[in-house]
Amino acid sequence: MSEPIISVSGLRGIVGDSLTPELAIRFSLAFASDLSDGPVVLSRDGRTTGRMLADLIRGALCAAGRSVIDADVAATPTLGVLVRARRAAGGIQISASHNPPEYNGLKLFAPDGRVLTAEAGRVVLQKFQQGTPNWVPYQKIGRVEPCEDTTTDHLGLVTAVVDLERIRSFGYHVLLDANHGAGALLGRRLLEHLGCRVTVLGAEPTGLFAHPPEPTAENLVAVGKQVRAANAVVGFCQDPDADRLALIDASGTYIGEEFTLAICVDHVLRSRKGPVVTNCSTSRMTEDLAGRHGVPFFRSAVGEANVVDLMKARGAVFGGEGNGGPIDPQVGFVRDSFVGMALVLDAMSVQGESLSQLVARIPRYAIHKSKVELPRERIAAALEALAASEPDAACDRLDGLRLDWPGKWLLVRASNTEPIVRAISEAPTAAEAAELCERADRVLRSV
Repeated sequence: MSEPIISVSGLRGIVGDSLTPELAIRFSLAFASDLSDGPVVLSRDGRTTGRMLADLIRGALCAAGRSVIDADVAATPTLGVLVRARRAAGGIQISASHNPPEYNGLKLFAPDGRVLTAEAGRVVLQKFQQGTPNWVPYQKIGRVEPCEDTTTDHLGLVTAVVDLERIRSFGYHVLLDANHGAGALLGRRLLEHLGCRVTVLGAEPTGLFAHPPEPTAENLVAVGKQVRAANAVVGFCQDPDADRLALIDASGTYIGEEFTLAICVDHVLRSRKGPVVTNCSTSRMTEDLAGRHGVPFFRSAVGEANVVDLMKARGAVFGGEGNGGPIDPQVGFVRDSFVGMALVLDAMSVQGESLSQLVARIPRYAIHKSKVELPRERIAAALEALAASEPDAACDRLDGLRLDWPGKWLLVRASNTEPIVRAISEAPTAAEAAELCERADRVLRSV
């Protein structure tokens, strides 16, 4: 049996193997036990195992005296909106994000509709590890309230940050690839509300993915061909819980996830000036754009919760992660593919530009990734050796080891679940980026 991935941000594992019914129930109850009075909003991303887990968790919460607002299938950012709109004590999203279909997991939400802070997550972990469920007598059993309309509140928030009538005037034809996750429920409604003619792939949230669920270039080759065949001006590609968005242009060319955040930031900063936050593994495109617009830029540790913490601390007008996860505080402090779709269309409509024209305005870099197997006891020494081997680089230990040179950088982080070290680099050319990772790999292996 493999080990589940349990962290301050949630739980993830292989259903029937590392993710068992008992584990899901205990983790959910550890979270709920420390919440203030009020219901818990429960939703899932459409995976085939989602309903089973929802049934287990719903029943367990009620048996522990907690009422549940059952949203059934909903996107992760939609759950964040629902928690706030229903003034709930918290929320649980059943999702394994971009992982393969055999996986599922839990994401935990605070009453303000964001993923738990690291501090709150540590409290849940402690209760999970030490506590036992506290069942209540029959007269205190919680109630279940179905949530009949999950999308209206979220729709209103997203459309409020764009020029609705200007977008509608173009009557764009777009393709949405929800890949049988949760994204089409709001995605189709949003795009049609924006006046688009919409071709939807994988609209039904069955979890029977038509292609591997992570929206990467290799996984979206067939979708790119369909965008071009449909004569769509843009292809919007979501992961199963719809907090990430990759873009495909009218020619069927994969633009990717890093550009999603960059295009949104470039557009937002034309009308909303203020700080921008990304994590330390996100492309420097966004940092360059912040400089171009004359606003402060801040970098957090990897992880949505860390980005949100820093956004709140710095009063950021926008932020996100380079995996296609824009975060607009005016909608919610959650990565949100629907924000990405609306802002991309809004940006296109300002000057009547195509997606490829928007991309052409963005500073372009190449990213390279690698990994090295390394026993945990050698990782600290290996990172020290790497830092010493690059004396001309600016050194940052916010999250692992980040080395910066003019126009390029390298980030090396230890895996939380495996005895490996992952490296990601970015430079003006693919060859330069690859060379940075190769230099790191040689040093790490030599220790």
